[in-house]
Order: sequence, then C-alpha cells, then structure tokens
Amino acid sequence: MNLRIICVGKPDRVMFAPAIAEYEKRLSRFCQLDVRQIAEGPVPRNDAEINKCLRIEGEKILSCIKPGDRVVAMYIEGKQLSSPELAKQIKEFQDYGQGGTLTYIIGSSHGLCEEVVRRADIKLSMSKMTFPHQLARVMLTEQIYRAFTILSGQTYHK
Repeated sequence: MNLRIICVGKPDRVMFAPAIAEYEKRLSRFCQLDVRQIAEGPVPRNDAEINKCLRIEGEKILSCIKPGDRVVAMYIEGKQLSSPELAKQIKEFQDYGQGGTLTYIIGSSHGLCEEVVRRADIKLSMSKMTFPHQLARVMLTEQIYRAFTILSGQTYHK
C-alpha cells in the first residue's frame, strides 16, 4: 500500500523528531511511506498575510497530490474516529484503492486553505483541542501505525 503524509513545517523540536522517526520506521513494515514536508512561510502578522501563506502552502500541498489519490485532511472541524474505525477506513482503501495513494495532510499552525479542504475526500479531526502541528504529526503517525497493527492482528493496540 502507498501512503503519503504531507505536512507543513518540519519537526524542529528535539522532543518530536525522534518519535516521528520511530513511527515512520515502524510504518515501513506495512506500507510504502512517502513524507513530504512543505516549508512553512514567514510568521504572518495579520489576516491578509495568513491567507497569503495558506494559499502558497495550499498550492505546494496540492502539487503533491495525484488525481487518483484518496486525501484525508487533518481538520479540526472534521470527523473524529476511534483507532479501530481508522483501521477500518485504511482497510477499505486497501481493498478498493484502485492504485492511488492514501494521502494525509497536516497543515500549518494556521490550518489549511479552502482549496485543500475541498480536495479532501475525508476531513478527520484528532480532537476539538488544539495541538502543535509537530505533535499532531506524532499522533497521526502513531495512529496510522496502530491501525496497521489492528489490521494485522498484533497486540500493540491493547
């Protein structure tokens, strides 16, 4: 299975980078993982600058997505799933994916532009709480890994 994670910003915090690397390594047993890091723009000072940054990031994100890809946008207003429900969603893609790549998108601290949200087949929320996007990347990679262990019958989930 082909899986892609597109994320804005890089794990620049010492505490997040090792966890991200560990779960990405573990995922390599279950899928072909492609991680695309989009550079975060300069810190915007007003709404106009935020919208400009989101638009530029959005263009870069959309350039990484192919027409046949199934896209899951991490979006605070999205649907919340349990770990077994996420596993079921991944299984459905494996069974009916028709050769595309399952692509997860994590935006910047300002979120995602509307064009990216519209392109998403699924909008998924980890929580109604707000997390740093580097932590969100740790959480997402861990949950995808957990989903694969559920599908393979391993005891990690317990």
